[in-house]
Amino acid sequence: MTALTKLTAGQQAPTFTLPDATGREISLEDYRGRRTVVYFYPKAATPGCTTEACDFRDSLDALNAAGVSVIGISPDPVEDIASFAEDFSLTFPLLSDDGALVAREWGAWGERIVNGEVREGILRSTAVISPEGEVETIDYGVTADGHVAALRTRLGL
Repeated sequence: MTALTKLTAGQQAPTFTLPDATGREISLEDYRGRRTVVYFYPKAATPGCTTEACDFRDSLDALNAAGVSVIGISPDPVEDIASFAEDFSLTFPLLSDDGALVAREWGAWGERIVNGEVREGILRSTAVISPEGEVETIDYGVTADGHVAALRTRLGL
């Protein structure tokens, strides 16, 4: 596996344009002027990813009221994220990063342990992007349980 460069606070967030659950193209530039949480998750409808997505869903009103948008990104195909969004009433954009090119560019790809085996894949990661497009904070290898609550505390919500 090739070591990837991690993003750091203060640098400009790499831009992206990816399809959402409906196939519509969504760009990070669409969120310029708003604080935005961009989070990477390994696989739709798995236990940890469902917990994390539902925590974001349940916190969405408070986040939006504070001027914070949420975008979830996984390497799942559009059809899988569409089912995931529908099954769990996820109303924020979920984007399909087929090939994980954006995840790699953001440093959210690497070795992780799954069922006792080392595998290459998405590292559960969350970034807060400023209205100007800079990385405010980024955390790699976060756990699903309690992560959104900790993020809300950090954001003062």
